Amino acid sequence: MPHINIVLHEPEIPQNTGNIARTCAATGASLHLIRPMGFTVDDKKLKRAGLDYWDKLDITYYDGLDDFNAKHPGANIFYFTTKGKHLYTEVSYPDEVFIMFGKESAGLPEELLFAHPNKAVRLPMRNGLRSLNLSNTVAIAVYEILRQHDFAGLCQEGQLTKFDWNDSHEQ
Repeated sequence: MPHINIVLHEPEIPQNTGNIARTCAATGASLHLIRPMGFTVDDKKLKRAGLDYWDKLDITYYDGLDDFNAKHPGANIFYFTTKGKHLYTEVSYPDEVFIMFGKESAGLPEELLFAHPNKAVRLPMRNGLRSLNLSNTVAIAVYEILRQHDFAGLCQEGQLTKFDWNDSHEQ
């Protein structure tokens, strides 16, 4: 089962971080938040977006990128950016992986991307548009990694609440 580490570098919008926290809870991913952030962790919008999943999360906070790097030397990090040279689907993600995303208004620092050109990946999109929503991009990335690992450890069959699938006439 893969261990996915979602890293948000200086997130600005509490609703996005709350939605990403919910994705972490649903998939077992760890969440890493690099300060400064555009909100406080007790922000009502953050809590509301994450619903009642906060107790099911593994969250770590860092005082800047240097603090993060010092605590994860040699980490296998992929940098998600609209400026990336490679598609996110071209990567074979390892069992232990960090995927880093930049702040909503500016993305990741270009110095960081330039230092890691083969680890800078992007989602394809139309020319002339800035980017997809951060929480959507994170969810797409996480599920690509999980797909590559056959969704190991995740429930793959849903259950109805009012009916039983076994009673369906269409089998």
